[in-house]
Amino acid sequence: MNDDFLRLWPQTASDHASSIDWLIWSFTGMMTIFVVPVFVLTILFAIRYRKGTKVRRDHRPRGSMKVEMTWIVLPFIGSMIIYLVSAKLYYEVRTPPVDAMEIQVVAKQWMWKFQHPGGQREINTLHVPVGRPVRLNMISQDVIHSLYFPALRIKQDLLPGRYTELWFNATEAGRYEVFCAEYCGTDHSKMLATLIVQPPQEYARWLSQAGASESLAEQGEVLFRQFGCSGCHGPAAVAKAPKLEALYGRRVALEDGSSVVADQAYIRDSILLPHKQIVAGYESIMPSFANVIDEEGVLRLTAYIQSLGKVGHAPGTIDERGQGEPHADSPRSPTPEETLP
Repeated sequence: MNDDFLRLWPQTASDHASSIDWLIWSFTGMMTIFVVPVFVLTILFAIRYRKGTKVRRDHRPRGSMKVEMTWIVLPFIGSMIIYLVSAKLYYEVRTPPVDAMEIQVVAKQWMWKFQHPGGQREINTLHVPVGRPVRLNMISQDVIHSLYFPALRIKQDLLPGRYTELWFNATEAGRYEVFCAEYCGTDHSKMLATLIVQPPQEYARWLSQAGASESLAEQGEVLFRQFGCSGCHGPAAVAKAPKLEALYGRRVALEDGSSVVADQAYIRDSILLPHKQIVAGYESIMPSFANVIDEEGVLRLTAYIQSLGKVGHAPGTIDERGQGEPHADSPRSPTPEETLP
């Protein structure tokens, strides 16, 4: 970034940003075409027919179907084009590619915490490679925050107790500003970060130098044993508890007769709100870890449970015994190891 001059328009670091700029300028141009003539004629009539001017004011009203239809049809066509383009861009920005590299984001007053699949952690700085889709899985630890990348023209709120996501594909290497776009307290204006987009070779070198000894899933396995989860959910556990092998991405039957997909939100609720959704065939005896594990710890545990899906079972439906048949239509999310470059 060059701070030697006042930047009147944000930098462009992705194809999506270029498309958003085109949409904004096209909409502005269309509005100018239809609005400027109205203001010009209003000013001309105000001057020509002002009090005291000697002009004829007995004009009989006349209508023109061609003029009226043109004034109706052209704005309609222009607005529909803008709508279709904006809908397409909205769909694209809300549909991350299946092979996107997943990075975990936790916001808290007043900092941004990023964690890569390989275990590398950053605070207020995010390194990503050029030309590779990146999916941000995000949650807030306290109040509502909003992660805003001006150079990418994307923004997404981070909510306490609920995961949101955002994805992008940066095409220009460089350093770009990141802001919190939602007032979040006293030091809201200081909640800044830097997006560093690097060529793939430099990003790989940064990963190797970041000093992570364990991947996100391996860190989750440590917590899994530290908090005694293996005593009930481990392969050799004696206690009757739902099995976690090949759980992620499957549909789980609940005691009320409904079912739910075991995604990140379900696993988080199972850890922090274990009595919210009880698996069919099991008693509600698991204690809550709401005041024991923070959001970062939950993300690590989720990554570990997600990694257990690599046992060779296709996604399907889990019954009350934790077993189930594969279901060809059930999607499987990539494991942290699969997202490494």
